[in-house]
Amino acid sequence: MNDLLLPRPFLKWAGGKTQLTDALLERMPVYFNTYHEPFVGSGALFFRLYREHKIKQAILSDINAELIDTYLAIRDHVWEVIQLLSEFPHNESFYYQIREKDPWSMGLAERAARMIYLNKTGYNGLYRVNRQGKFNVPFGRYKAPKYLDKDNLLAASLALQNVEILCAPFETVVERAKPGDWVYFDPPYVPVSHTSNFTSYHANGFGLQDQERLRDICVELSKNNVYITLSNSDTAIIRSLYAMSFFAIDEVLANRAINCNGAKRGKITELVITNYPVERAVQLRLLEQRLPYFVFQERHPTCASPDAAPLRFAAQVKRRPSGAFVGKTTR
Repeated sequence: MNDLLLPRPFLKWAGGKTQLTDALLERMPVYFNTYHEPFVGSGALFFRLYREHKIKQAILSDINAELIDTYLAIRDHVWEVIQLLSEFPHNESFYYQIREKDPWSMGLAERAARMIYLNKTGYNGLYRVNRQGKFNVPFGRYKAPKYLDKDNLLAASLALQNVEILCAPFETVVERAKPGDWVYFDPPYVPVSHTSNFTSYHANGFGLQDQERLRDICVELSKNNVYITLSNSDTAIIRSLYAMSFFAIDEVLANRAINCNGAKRGKITELVITNYPVERAVQLRLLEQRLPYFVFQERHPTCASPDAAPLRFAAQVKRRPSGAFVGKTTR
């Protein structure tokens, strides 16, 4: 394996951003302090940023306790996880045997090894739990799944050494993110159809009210001068939620990576939403002029004046044919 491709995600994850990282990197802030990812999932963007030396500090979090424990085990006990995985056989009988075990009766390393094994050998690479919080994905039909990837696990462990890893709801990011930090939100997507709902990674799911709360958190972070990037499905619901003048909405093409019908895995349109101009040249010009990337300001109609007008990028952005932005900033 080429070391330049390490580390990469050690888990499969529905909605994982490996195939979207190029588009996200093209739209990232040119300067930020700490990187936050409150829906870490497979961590595809984090690992890509680490490989390209684009982050110095990071805080990764998720509400999925088993997922977070797996990250902690890879960071702090990677050799124990590797040893356990090396002892796990690939067969259907063992799969169901370990699936039925209560993960909370295990130690940290064993719990992480179980999750990696089930994730890599289960049907279609899904992580799904029922309402009781029990993993319920059937055995997958893989000839030689690579659940023991020693080189990548060691590289991932190294990348995570100085990273804060938390089991926490996404809302708590407002307590940690400081002005100048960058937060990337990759929530469970709004389904584009009635048959594409893959949001059951946590027993309580993620519904419309959660999407609305997430939007409100993005607004609050914007008020605090925190850069935010959010990806979601291209649906009327998401476009309506973020139809505010300080959010820029861009369309990108992405692969539908997980579908029970292989013929339906293909290119779809997704949305990348930011509270700053995504075009690098615009960001650099603002920095040269010592202007912020964005200014979130609520203006009362009785006291508003033209001189106090904030920068409003979403309403002032033109789309190039390629999908890139040409920002037109005013003061």
